[in-house]
Amino acid sequence: MTQSSLEEFLHDFRQEILADAEANLAFLEAEFTQSFADELVDSGVVDGFELCHYKAPTGMRVDGYWFNEGDACLDLFITDFANREELSSLTQTEVKQIFKRLENFFIASANKKLFSSLEETSQGYGLSRQIAERRNTYNKINLFLISERALSERLQALEDKESDQWTFTYHIWDISRLHRLRTSKGSREELELDLVEMIGEGLPCLPAHISSASYGSYLIVMPATILADLYGRYGSRLLEQNVRSFLQARGKVNKGLRETITNDPEMFFAYNNGITATAKEVQTEEQGNGTYITHLKDLQIVNGGQTTASLFHTRRKDKASLDNIFVQMKLSVVDEEKSEEIVPRISEYANTQNRVNAADFFSNHPYHVRMEEFSRRIWAPAKAGEQRETKWFYERARGQYADAQSKVTPAEKKRFQAEYSKPQMFTKTDLAKFENVWDENPRFVNLGAQKNFAQYAKRIGQEWDKTPDKFNEFYFKRAMARALLFRKTEKMVSAQPWYSGGYRANIVAYTLALIGHYCAQNKKAVNFIKIWDKQDISDAFMTALERTSKIVYDDLVTPPEGISNVTEWAKKEGCWLRVKGKTDELDRILPDSFKAELVEQDQVAEEKKSARQTQKIDNGIEAQKKVMEISGSEWQKLLNQGQQKGLLSPKETGILQIAAQIPRKIPSEKQSMVLVEFLNKAEQEGIVVNE
Repeated sequence: MTQSSLEEFLHDFRQEILADAEANLAFLEAEFTQSFADELVDSGVVDGFELCHYKAPTGMRVDGYWFNEGDACLDLFITDFANREELSSLTQTEVKQIFKRLENFFIASANKKLFSSLEETSQGYGLSRQIAERRNTYNKINLFLISERALSERLQALEDKESDQWTFTYHIWDISRLHRLRTSKGSREELELDLVEMIGEGLPCLPAHISSASYGSYLIVMPATILADLYGRYGSRLLEQNVRSFLQARGKVNKGLRETITNDPEMFFAYNNGITATAKEVQTEEQGNGTYITHLKDLQIVNGGQTTASLFHTRRKDKASLDNIFVQMKLSVVDEEKSEEIVPRISEYANTQNRVNAADFFSNHPYHVRMEEFSRRIWAPAKAGEQRETKWFYERARGQYADAQSKVTPAEKKRFQAEYSKPQMFTKTDLAKFENVWDENPRFVNLGAQKNFAQYAKRIGQEWDKTPDKFNEFYFKRAMARALLFRKTEKMVSAQPWYSGGYRANIVAYTLALIGHYCAQNKKAVNFIKIWDKQDISDAFMTALERTSKIVYDDLVTPPEGISNVTEWAKKEGCWLRVKGKTDELDRILPDSFKAELVEQDQVAEEKKSARQTQKIDNGIEAQKKVMEISGSEWQKLLNQGQQKGLLSPKETGILQIAAQIPRKIPSEKQSMVLVEFLNKAEQEGIVVNE
């Protein structure tokens, strides 16, 4: 990248931070830290982030953290920010000094009980005490430095460091690295693996493709020690995002895998199905005894994440030897231009033994496609006092919002930003957050963006399979009203006199969930469509949020005895059970004017029913349109191939015979729905449709 492009990016990012800090009533440094961390979470670099600022004159500092239960490691964050207007350099000496402050905080917390000298109400207290109490549950400490400066070219990386039973790893995220992340096609930093450096001569492999093939494929017998080492070094970054979500939804290490590793290691290869992986680039070298893979770019495990994690955790926890264990691996080399389309399919087809789970819920799932279509088509009403209507932008795949503004004229960019303002842009993980709090799942929201999305994806995937028509315009407008309400609650909490700068995410989630629970108990519902129509909430609703949030705050900051970290308490089912026990207290303080705004659940049910019927009609029209785009002769070919492969039921055969007569005969909307389903099935069987 050029110096000028980086300077321009810094300017734009700084303006974003200034605007967001003003909108959220937050300090600039805190907003910078949160925004930068959100980028790392959304792109899968880290699984989650909690803002937690503590600074001591004795050379200690921390700005955020995340406990990775599955990877047995702790992520700690420190910020380098001074609201610099010009691009400046971050030197090696400064990097080491900054990391030293973060190390000092960890060591003082883990070995010297730093928390005992801190005020219990301070942000650092809960984290410091949690580190001390859980010091033996993790052995890897990932230290992240996030900076608005550009790292000096002299410093490429810092070596890992051993300290007592912990390994410290150092991750530097400067402004140039953030720029690369945002502008990369997949919005995810790729892993570069030099296998010669790691394991000597490389990995022996058997090429499994012909020279004319459009992609490369290799069969590898992977030593389990290497696979576990890779997972230990890169953690969930090694797993394709949907597989990571699946593992988070499933949880624990597979018992059968663990027993085989421990008791029958020589049978592991026979018992285990192996793993499926992809890479964007593979370098091989011919040696005397065969072909060796020497370099891999962007290795991603798309099936076999549980196998990989089980090997790592069983070796660590049970001290089991992996020396005699081997894992079969199928590696496909996928062209970068086609990776967004092909990798999800490989992952989906490789995970067919788990049909309904988060691993199936890709960004090209019909649910996401429909939500994106709504967001590009449906205009939101103009707010009171304004003339211009706007839209809510759903970023189905990361980077869409930025891509839509690139390579356009300044006038076109200005027009786009007026139509889709930044506060009205939301991602898949945002949507999961907005929705889960109203389904009485605030603790999921507090588990972090990826785990919350995994829970949401699992539920929505099942609901889509059962009733896809429920995801209609009414659903979209309700979701956008919830988004608006969520963001207004965030801003409101920040402005409260009792708010001291911590736990905002926890307070917001439980505030909205408690109001939702109160409504359900009284057979009422929030009038979300009224919020959509006004693109705002009433003064009465704002008062209700303020009073509810105070109840929630008072409850959250007094966790049960033995629990010191409010954020960790907010992740537990017991926290939600206790908070929703405040319903009677809430009833006494909610304004009557707010209660009068609520609508009967029966009224909402009727609106949902009507919207489902409309969506069903829309689906039929869309299906018929798609069917008519394919010629009758092409449908005849599909009929012939379907019969040859034994894919057709008698019903499908009859409807395909009608389609083969287009335009003399026109399939009905209902018949067109069957034909579209057949097209999906045909595609999975490798039948090509020439429209």
